[in-house]
Amino acid sequence: MPAVKTKIPCLLSIVLFFSLYIPHAKGIPATKDSTLKKENILNIMRQVADWQLNEWNTKGFNHPPVDWTNAACYTGFYALGAIKGNDKYLEALTKIGSDLNWNTGRNRFMADDYCIGQTYSLLYTRYHDKKMIAPFIKLADSILDKPHDESLEWKDNIASREWAWCDALFMGPTALSYLSTATKDPKYLNTAVKLWWKTTNYLYDPTEHLYFRDGSYLNRKEKNGKKVFWSRGNGWVLAGLVRVMENMPANYPDKSNFETLYKDMAARIASLQQPDGSWHASLLDPESYPVKETSGTGFYCYALVWGLNHNLLDEKTYLPVVKKAWAALTSSVHPNGMLGYVQRIGDSPDMVTENSAEVYGVGAFLLTGSELYKYVSHHPAIK
Repeated sequence: MPAVKTKIPCLLSIVLFFSLYIPHAKGIPATKDSTLKKENILNIMRQVADWQLNEWNTKGFNHPPVDWTNAACYTGFYALGAIKGNDKYLEALTKIGSDLNWNTGRNRFMADDYCIGQTYSLLYTRYHDKKMIAPFIKLADSILDKPHDESLEWKDNIASREWAWCDALFMGPTALSYLSTATKDPKYLNTAVKLWWKTTNYLYDPTEHLYFRDGSYLNRKEKNGKKVFWSRGNGWVLAGLVRVMENMPANYPDKSNFETLYKDMAARIASLQQPDGSWHASLLDPESYPVKETSGTGFYCYALVWGLNHNLLDEKTYLPVVKKAWAALTSSVHPNGMLGYVQRIGDSPDMVTENSAEVYGVGAFLLTGSELYKYVSHHPAIK
């Protein structure tokens, strides 16, 4: 993200009483893992979510409740809440939205500040309360009215007007796409798709099948001489990609192009998985930060399981990748429910520790768990 947010006092009370690109498995093969049982997946999701709820309630929000960091977390909370018997997480999100008067952030045309719109739209599709999306509809209409004809060069505060950094592809197009589903109006999805390809044409490396973080990274190199491709940055992209596709009708004109991009990225990402099942902060120089990183790993695992659930990926090839990634994620959860090894806010690869925690890591973990829960529900014999 363009700027680091500072800690602020708690604004809300949310407690609710309670070949190169052919994928290959590196390192040890996947083994039997009891965490792939439905009840175990759900239990560890609740453990992680409850830890985060308690943090918000007892210590306050580390970032503004409307901020992209929390907005990414809310997507995971919604996914957990959508599983039968977990309404309390939806109630928490509804309380947050209500306290914010269903508004987005102050920097109206910056994708970070309207990322929360996707959660508002999801809540609306469940509860059908128009006030949940009324403010975002007005903002989205004004976004659609913009010419979007500026260069994406990383200068002149371009991030406040265009999707000029790869992270924005989780923040902006998803918000517009879910609004299309909520309103049944394709104009928001159409704009999301148009602007997705604008960003992709600028930041996507078709040789590596990965995205540069922003224009300032196009010519940077890692210590080993390889190009700089940030794990979480590409995690934002791949997760955003499946969330946009989630809102595309089966006959949508550009769907096949999105599916091709998704499969190319999925293959490349799978080929870069580390022996412990994770992805390190730097994708092409994993030894520069030789420790697992759970936000990128979480978004990758989520997107890959989504592909299995939608019959876009081969089970024999990708299920071992998913199983190893889930094992890496669950082994990073502390006994109290805190998810560790999450890289701090930034725009490039950086160090992590077992005690590094951030809300977007929680969101990625819960998104992964929700897709894995669906997969196991339809494949009860999986071990």
